Amino acid sequence: MNNVYENNMRFVPLLKFLDKYKKSIIFILSLVLVAATYFVISNQISKQNHENAAKIYKNLLLEIELEDQDIEKINDLVQNLLTDYGKTGYTQVALLKKASLDANNKNFSSALKNYYDLISITDGFNGNKIFNKLARVNAARIHISNQEYDKALNLIEKYSSSSTNAYIHELTGDILVKKNKNELALAQYELASDKYSDEASKSIISMKIANLGI
Repeated sequence: MNNVYENNMRFVPLLKFLDKYKKSIIFILSLVLVAATYFVISNQISKQNHENAAKIYKNLLLEIELEDQDIEKINDLVQNLLTDYGKTGYTQVALLKKASLDANNKNFSSALKNYYDLISITDGFNGNKIFNKLARVNAARIHISNQEYDKALNLIEKYSSSSTNAYIHELTGDILVKKNKNELALAQYELASDKYSDEASKSIISMKIANLGI
């Protein structure tokens, strides 16, 4: 009998603790349950979104590969991806492909729209830096061809203002030359020359520097 009493007494502190903090414990357990439920549901939604995006992307590729392309259908498929599945990699690749297709067809306004859409969904801390950089560089090149040099600079300033790859520094230098800012262009060309590893690219940069006449 004493053993039973002693065993029961062992649980008294625990029971008192549970009674004292039962509201907090229930609240914490509820939070854990909600978080776990949210995690499971989010994973299921993400998986379903990727599957749906993959189907649309597959149809897009089939349409692009046709000799007689239906541009309106292609636009609809890309817009569908952007509207409903903007966070998937399929949308990023689709926008890049569509922009390249537009540029090849000399439809530069549509190409710019797709590049800017790609920039928008790949910007930020959790964005895709590779696609973001590609979109910015390609959009900047279109602006350069349109003699919109300030717009071009604004697009790539994010990368050219700090140490980045050689081509972006070279491209920035080219834009600055067109704006008659040769000293700033020289600084960008020198950064490009330091980063290029092949002699052919270094030689091209050397010629551009020589043409500055500084």
